[in-house]
Amino acid sequence: MSETALAVSLDRTSGEPLAVQLAEALRTAAADGRLRSGDRLPSTRALAERLGVSRTVTAAAYEQLHAEGWIAGRHGSGTYVTTTPPGALRARTRRAAAPAVPSGVLDLAPGAPWAEGLDRAAWRRAWRAAADVPPLFRPARAGLPEYRAVVAEHLLRHRGLAVRGGLREEHVLATGGTTAALVELAAAVLEPGDAVAVEEPGYQRAVSALRSAGVRVVQAPVDEEGILVDAVPAGVRGVYCSPAHQYPMGGRMSAGRRVALVERARAEGWLVVEDDYDGELRYDVAPLPLLAALAPDVVVHLGTTSKILTPTLGAGWMVAPEPVATAVLAHRDETGTSPSAAGQRVLVELARNGDLGRHLRKLRRELSERRALLSAAFAEAGIPVLGDDAGAHIVVPLPTAQAERDVLAEALAHGLRLDGLGRHHAGRPAVHGAAIGYSACSRDQLAAAIPTLIPLLTPRVQPPGVGLSRRPSSTVAVGVTPSG
Repeated sequence: MSETALAVSLDRTSGEPLAVQLAEALRTAAADGRLRSGDRLPSTRALAERLGVSRTVTAAAYEQLHAEGWIAGRHGSGTYVTTTPPGALRARTRRAAAPAVPSGVLDLAPGAPWAEGLDRAAWRRAWRAAADVPPLFRPARAGLPEYRAVVAEHLLRHRGLAVRGGLREEHVLATGGTTAALVELAAAVLEPGDAVAVEEPGYQRAVSALRSAGVRVVQAPVDEEGILVDAVPAGVRGVYCSPAHQYPMGGRMSAGRRVALVERARAEGWLVVEDDYDGELRYDVAPLPLLAALAPDVVVHLGTTSKILTPTLGAGWMVAPEPVATAVLAHRDETGTSPSAAGQRVLVELARNGDLGRHLRKLRRELSERRALLSAAFAEAGIPVLGDDAGAHIVVPLPTAQAERDVLAEALAHGLRLDGLGRHHAGRPAVHGAAIGYSACSRDQLAAAIPTLIPLLTPRVQPPGVGLSRRPSSTVAVGVTPSG
């Protein structure tokens, strides 16, 4: 892999030893994000030649950093940056998280479910029934058997994935949600420094989850059909994507691109992680076939209850090839971790009484009508909207980062919280826009917000498709000659 140098300045007139200066420079680079966990450092000999110092200086600096836990050596492989030691200063290397919603502000940011639509009687009934089950005396590492059976039935009915043949129920594991599942996958099947391609723009919690496990994240641009398969760099170990409804842009991966992704994954040994965060929420056509149905040998399917029900349950699922499922279970056993059974039991009761199916039918109908309300009003005002007729948010493209900041600030001043595309990039933002969710509020609140949104957006919009990549974007690696 090509190397990218990190500027290191050594002051030979200082009374501080050169080894101390070098160790401090590398330590600072690791703390502020220029060096990341998994980056491979040059050998002491190579670094000494580049800096024009003796090998004694670089060896002493490496020994100090190794003792402090900043770096680690691997026999026959090299020296790598490790996760920043506990208590060390860690600069923010990602986009700022969305701020909390101030009191009195209507939340129109994406990512929230229609919790208001849950049948409260069914909700209480499910919790009471779940509480009647005797407590566990041993953790269920894979998840409760009845929960895994419910998930298998749900995937068959609502996502067209038959857990049979090449896939069996033992390949269905309970999880604590998508982010928790990604951390487990990285720890169980990847090595620190392995590269995983992630959609750009994309789900930044996935980026953070992978990086927390020492995985090196590389960006793969998207267009209106999802991730650009040809733009995925060679040498990655995995690809994370949201093919049914790309987050946050809202595109749908075409059949041809799905086939191309699977073929390249098989040819190059990738593991494809399919995040189906809201695959049940499609209104124009039947739910799209899952990548896991197309290629169960190379695809890990992730699902969650947080978008179709509520994050209160803290329950999700993973459908994985047998070697991956086995590795995840082994990791859970070694670390003594397992997904919480409480949320699993509630979902089982909701499914057993038919309440889950009724809620999904009501949810699709309600969100479809809300999307139609918002889209029609924007179309009449000449405001373009990106994405398919699905999910619980829309994206209005904007021409510049400043236009995005202005729209978000003015909306907040009018009591409306929107989201911007800028914070959904792992690198330099390439596309700009306002993401507007329509599930956390009531329908009356959404209708009342439209007259405020239209004059904010109309002067600043740009045609749909502008800014979406058709070719790979250049990505500049950071670090001291990372070659891992």
